[in-house]
Amino acid sequence: MSPPSADQAATSSTEVSDPSGVTGKLCTWIHDTTTDNIPAEVLERAKYLILDGIACGLVAAHLPWSETAARGVFGMEPKGQCTVIGYGGKKLSPIAAAVLNSTFIQGFELDDYHSLAPLHSCALLLPALFAAAEATSTATQTFTGKDFLRAFVVGCEIGPRVGLALHGADLLTRGWHSGSVQGPSATAAAVSSLLGLCPAHIESALGMACTQAGGLMSAQFGSMAKRMQHGFASRNGLFAALIAKEGYTGIEQVYEVPYGGFLGCFAQGANYEPKALPNELVSGLGERWELHGVRVKLHAAMAALHGTIDCITNLQKEHVDLFKAENLNNIESITTQHSRPAFEHGGWTAPADKPLSSLAAQMSIQYVAAAQLVDHQVLMAQFGADKLNRPILRDIMAKTTPTHNAEFDKDKKTGWVNIATVRFKDGTEVTNRTESPRGIEPPASNEDVVTKWRMLVQDVLEVERREEIEKCVLGMDCLDDVRQLVKLLEGTVKCPITV
Repeated sequence: MSPPSADQAATSSTEVSDPSGVTGKLCTWIHDTTTDNIPAEVLERAKYLILDGIACGLVAAHLPWSETAARGVFGMEPKGQCTVIGYGGKKLSPIAAAVLNSTFIQGFELDDYHSLAPLHSCALLLPALFAAAEATSTATQTFTGKDFLRAFVVGCEIGPRVGLALHGADLLTRGWHSGSVQGPSATAAAVSSLLGLCPAHIESALGMACTQAGGLMSAQFGSMAKRMQHGFASRNGLFAALIAKEGYTGIEQVYEVPYGGFLGCFAQGANYEPKALPNELVSGLGERWELHGVRVKLHAAMAALHGTIDCITNLQKEHVDLFKAENLNNIESITTQHSRPAFEHGGWTAPADKPLSSLAAQMSIQYVAAAQLVDHQVLMAQFGADKLNRPILRDIMAKTTPTHNAEFDKDKKTGWVNIATVRFKDGTEVTNRTESPRGIEPPASNEDVVTKWRMLVQDVLEVERREEIEKCVLGMDCLDDVRQLVKLLEGTVKCPITV
């Protein structure tokens, strides 16, 4: 018999290429982590985050841009074995289902985000894990709710750590869609955990996931693509783990390899020295749980805009008469102050002669300030076609000037500070400073999550189905087969806004 080729030898090992490197340590931790290693409060919080992600997917499944995506994908992909949320039992391949379901979860800017290393964990992890469970379950092997929770927590740990190794929000400042860059790693890690891959296969999965990473933040200026970019990351990480499971090899030591490595490439142009922090990938693994940094949104807009909304809300509460509807025409100017990532992400000026799309509005400091002033809320209704381009909103937007305050760039805590100053034509001027938006510090409670879930789905789901899903998710650790939950998500849902 001939000796094995280099490729054959590579696929036969179960160990990582360098156990002492950051990639090797990460792979070993992913492999070794069991449900018993994860604190009970982390597992409990994970269930509420999953409920929030499912709410976001269901409520956005039939938004106009979601339906456009669905038509395109159904038209190009054959029938498969994996559920598309809210589409009456339609199924696609695992790769295609992951893209669509992620696009739905990201469909209304209502989904979770990490407070220090921006990404949307549920939009990455839930679609890939649901697809992996449906695609690989057999008559003799299924995945329990505990298996799913463990894998979800693992993904919630890896994605933010990849971001922290690149100085958190710095990717956004440089124009990268940070979640799309960090996301393939999170998804590959989570699916690898669910499938029980060996360390060598996990290393290959991460290596193939990282070589597919990318995403341009210019997608936020009105294109539908922004809502699908986490879907690309979910798909790519899922694909990487599924093919690594078969022994297909990926880049070894992908995070630290000098030439063409993940950190080496994505750290180019960083605004910090050193440009990358490799040890952030493994620092405190199993002791400091990044899942605690996942935040639940209480406004239907990009997270960096929430501080502006809260500043305006506080001014409305403190100066009720000043901000009555009949006095809004007397506003002379509004000036807002932000950290650099928030300013670069949301501080762009909307062209006065171009109608806003829902996506552009959800990325605009000018728009959310105006919507809060006029409607006293920034939720789904504010982004319906009948709301977006009202003359009073466009007038207030034209008077609103976002600015960058370099003092807010000093550390991670001040990065969430927002200041809003409103000046009236009679010279009256009022200011509010918000240290951190609602839902950041303190985070939204589990009770807040349930309230949000019920509010979001009340008009798209019948009560009995809502209660079944809620019971299933919050009791996930007792599920014998996670496909019981997926089955509850397949029925058709309604569109929640006027289009």
